[in-house]
Amino acid sequence: MGGGGFQMEPDNPLLDDHVLALAREGSGRAVPRICLIPTATGDDREVIADFERLFAAPRAEPRVLRLFGRTDDDLAAVLREQDAVYVPGGSTENLLALWRLHGLDEALREAWDAGVILAGVSAGAICWFDAATTDSFGPTLRPLRGGLGILEGTFIPHLHGEPQRLPLLRRLVADGTIPPGYGVDDGAALVFHDRKLVEVVTSNDGAAAYRVEPDGSGGAIETPLPARYLG
Repeated sequence: MGGGGFQMEPDNPLLDDHVLALAREGSGRAVPRICLIPTATGDDREVIADFERLFAAPRAEPRVLRLFGRTDDDLAAVLREQDAVYVPGGSTENLLALWRLHGLDEALREAWDAGVILAGVSAGAICWFDAATTDSFGPTLRPLRGGLGILEGTFIPHLHGEPQRLPLLRRLVADGTIPPGYGVDDGAALVFHDRKLVEVVTSNDGAAAYRVEPDGSGGAIETPLPARYLG
């Protein structure tokens, strides 16, 4: 998700409902198991409380994996029990550093290989890709390399919601600082299966997603992708 979900659109559950629909389809469970990993927020109590309330039964069976005040010994075992993982927004660089410190990056790769759905918004979407731009170091966006690389290329959230995003994306893709990839609006999400983009879905009619590539003449061009409104 480029933006949206319970963190940004608490009164619009369309994107979160789609995550749960995919989890039901993949697991065959009417009440899917979904695990929040709120590292990017510093395990913020309000984010956790909102998640547990909004994903409570009968909608889902929520679980939280905390790295601050960690209580789970075997992280891979926790993830293997889930149908979906949900990562909220926050600090992407802090998230990646702590995941690697705790070995959660490899546990997530194992979960993905086992068929667990990996989902997230903003930082929680960037993390699955190779590259992005980030405000982890302050209000000025900087290039980020070294995501988990489960999905290839660049992911830029909040594409038209934050004024720095699109111009910087064009420049960095044009000069090769970050690879070609995707720019995604708030309220839009990319759905991948086996690393292949299969669909763009949105929680409002105005949201969109774009493929961004060098244009061959020193610039970059964004191509809008077909999208399906979930409402």
